[in-house]
Amino acid sequence: MNTTIVVYGSSTGTCEAIAEKIAQKLGCEAINVQDLTAKIIDSNQNLILGTSTWGAGELQDDWYDGLRVLQGASLADKTIALFGCGDSESYSDTFVGGIGELYSGIKDSGARFVGAVSTDGYTFDASEAVVDGQFVGLPLDDVNEDDKTDARIDAWIAELSPNL
Repeated sequence: MNTTIVVYGSSTGTCEAIAEKIAQKLGCEAINVQDLTAKIIDSNQNLILGTSTWGAGELQDDWYDGLRVLQGASLADKTIALFGCGDSESYSDTFVGGIGELYSGIKDSGARFVGAVSTDGYTFDASEAVVDGQFVGLPLDDVNEDDKTDARIDAWIAELSPNL
């Protein structure tokens, strides 16, 4: 069975709300990364992973343990999509860096990554989440561009759906 789960790390609730919205649109469950286990990973083919970005482009705190759980699991036959929250005005030089850290931690896992997003339409100076000219996942700035969040999620899900 081709099951999907959304896993999020959220300190202020923004990433959690976005994860819930994505899960609802995909018809699946969203869980806090604190609840992530190898059994959950094994029982889902598709992992949608979301993090907010903190400090100088760092992962949300709960993701450090979550990343170790992912690294200890077999991801070779999994499909992974990433999304993240950031502030493109106040942290323009580290915009959604948390997505980049998450990607870097599991990019060599053998998983198939889907859901890269063009940098077109985003205003920022630098991001670890940009690889080969595209974001490795869906970047969302719900602080300064909340009016674009729903449309960006919908476009991303429409692109993801055939791959899940």
